[in-house]
Amino acid sequence: MRKLAFAFGLFALIGFARAEAADYQIDPTHTHILFMVNHLGFANMVGLFTDFSGKISFDPKNIDASAVSVTINTASLDTQYAQRNKDLKGADWFNVAEFPTMTFVGKKYIKKDDKSGTVIGDLTLLGVTRPVSLDVTLNKMGTNPLDKKEEVGFSARGMIKRSDFGMKTFIPAIGDEVTILLEVEAKR
Repeated sequence: MRKLAFAFGLFALIGFARAEAADYQIDPTHTHILFMVNHLGFANMVGLFTDFSGKISFDPKNIDASAVSVTINTASLDTQYAQRNKDLKGADWFNVAEFPTMTFVGKKYIKKDDKSGTVIGDLTLLGVTRPVSLDVTLNKMGTNPLDKKEEVGFSARGMIKRSDFGMKTFIPAIGDEVTILLEVEAKR
């Protein structure tokens, strides 16, 4: 999921990048990778991943040469409830012992307008790779006034079916559709 979250940033830069290629590193102190899944129809349970890294490379003169990749440490999952965290890290869910990471690699960007579009990439979770689409909004690109580094920020939203990756425990009581919410800052 790390790669999933950060792939969005690369493609959100299209139309906003400077005239030269730029590499951006995901800023983990200002980035959030969250997910929501329905719990018994009563509410949506929220979780997040706290350990991830990613890189966005963008060349506005050659968009096809641009790249994005993100890696998420699945054991960093946190739902703010210790027993649920333990259960979700187990073999019936994220199986962190066998699959310690998940990844996202961006493949294509479809521009909607100057501030938004859709990034399509490959998410690998539980050893299964599937295409995922994320709607991306560029929030801002420029110089961070605090550290004077070039930075880009964006929001991304998407949905996956966990069963597509082999995670079928308690479907339909626990929802199959998982909403992905990303708030990302990346520094050059």
